[in-house]
Amino acid sequence: MNNNLRGSLMMIAAMAGFAVEDMFLKTAARQIPVGQILMIFGAAGMVGFAILAKAQGARLLNPAILSAPILIRAVFEVMGRLFYTLAIALTPLSSASAILQATPLVVVAGAALVFGEKVGWRRWSAIMVGFVGVMVVLRPGLAGFTPLSVLAVLGMLGFAGRDLATRAAPKTLSNLTLGVYGFAMMVPTGAVLLAWTGGAVWPDAPTSIALAAATLFGVAGYYALTAAMRVGEVSVVTPFRYTRLVFALILGALVFAERPDAATLIGSAIIVASGIYTLLRGRKTSGATA
Repeated sequence: MNNNLRGSLMMIAAMAGFAVEDMFLKTAARQIPVGQILMIFGAAGMVGFAILAKAQGARLLNPAILSAPILIRAVFEVMGRLFYTLAIALTPLSSASAILQATPLVVVAGAALVFGEKVGWRRWSAIMVGFVGVMVVLRPGLAGFTPLSVLAVLGMLGFAGRDLATRAAPKTLSNLTLGVYGFAMMVPTGAVLLAWTGGAVWPDAPTSIALAAATLFGVAGYYALTAAMRVGEVSVVTPFRYTRLVFALILGALVFAERPDAATLIGSAIIVASGIYTLLRGRKTSGATA
């Protein structure tokens, strides 16, 4: 098995892990407030990543965590985690996951605008088409429009901002160390949200199991994602991020009896096709005008 195949399989495993994580978080949200979920999930994820980081000899306390890119990353991390968790709790898992697939498109656009990376008219066109796909899923102004679906858009923008800030992060900070602080930010965020909405709830046994499972699959997914990016070529393994939508559609149908309508499926297909084209075009034109 060559490195690209191994990396691709790891990426698929990572996306499956994230989809299962979302499923368990949505399940837990049926019984306890989202703010409480963020606190518990953030604390557990922080501990999990700290263990992994120490096992690999990564330094947890580093002055670089106070650098501007890391502080900006923390703001976007909070935005992404907060709004996407609210989205999967309050809207169908399938539609929230579909909108999330636009993240790579926003990252490419942001890299061009913020870092001056070269993006030619073909990729800009694909990015615009991808945003049309998001609008098809949202369908603003039409009968199927759900205002709460905007939460997924805000979450997607938060994750895209986090990824862009990560590019500027000091190289002395490992991915696992960034994971520790990313999850740590969820604790105060959840506390503020819980104070605003009011009332923590003692989770019953099934909810406790769901939270533990979400943490396990989330950490495992992140670890597999990191391994995939290190083993295979980025341009080869990255398109497999879109398998997360496939897993989300399957889990949404089996666990939550979701039946995505035609607009959601068409919009999802547009987003995924645009994203894959953008990634492949970027690989083909690497080192030249994209």
